[in-house]
Amino acid sequence: MKAPLLQLDEVSLSFGGLKALSNVTFRIDAGEIVGLIGPNGAGKTTLVNVCSGVFRPSHGTVRFEDHVISGMRQDQVAQRGMARTFQVVQPFPAMTVRENVTAAALFGGGIRHVPEARKFADEQLEFVGLAPHADKSAANLSLAHRKRLELAKSLAIKPRLIWLDEVNAGLNSDDLEKTLHLIRSIAARGITIVMIEHLMKVVMGVSTRILVLKSGTLIADGLPMDVIRDPTVVEAYLGGHYAEDGSRRDV
Repeated sequence: MKAPLLQLDEVSLSFGGLKALSNVTFRIDAGEIVGLIGPNGAGKTTLVNVCSGVFRPSHGTVRFEDHVISGMRQDQVAQRGMARTFQVVQPFPAMTVRENVTAAALFGGGIRHVPEARKFADEQLEFVGLAPHADKSAANLSLAHRKRLELAKSLAIKPRLIWLDEVNAGLNSDDLEKTLHLIRSIAARGITIVMIEHLMKVVMGVSTRILVLKSGTLIADGLPMDVIRDPTVVEAYLGGHYAEDGSRRDV
């Protein structure tokens, strides 16, 4: 059997007496678009932080392309090909949009020369639709454009896997549709995506598989239609109304 792109084996993380993650085990294969859902405080962003090098797990291992990365620094994980966006978007405000992405290409994408990094940054800005804003200050972008800038910065490190942490939060319906199209376009490049998301129509619309966390524990892992019918998931997160209405409602 081919090794998964990402594999977690009994990953746990404690902060003092608080257990934030408890024996989380799953695998993600190349090419998947995985939705990661669960109630607020379930440990979703903590899980991203463990995989991306912000936190070292208290127990268990994280493997990426069959190499143990648990305990590596964030920059080392990024250079191996794992990128992430942040729930609270914070670009470098004193830099232009192009400079933000160029910095990512230089420090995470393995590009050594500024002209080459700048050219590669422009390609990512074109891809996400920010080319007309390349020379603007990042501080002056709208929320929707700041989220696209996060995507461009992530793409600039040449990732094989991207964690999207609520990349659709706060967007209006028009911007939401544009972002969904962009997510599909990123996947079409062969990049694996794990997406933390609260809008179930988004999760159901793009995910090939869904993981569900509750109180730091993985309670479901399966195909979207199977997961939303799982009584444990309905009780813990979706609620009875969602079980009745299927994928037509948001939560």
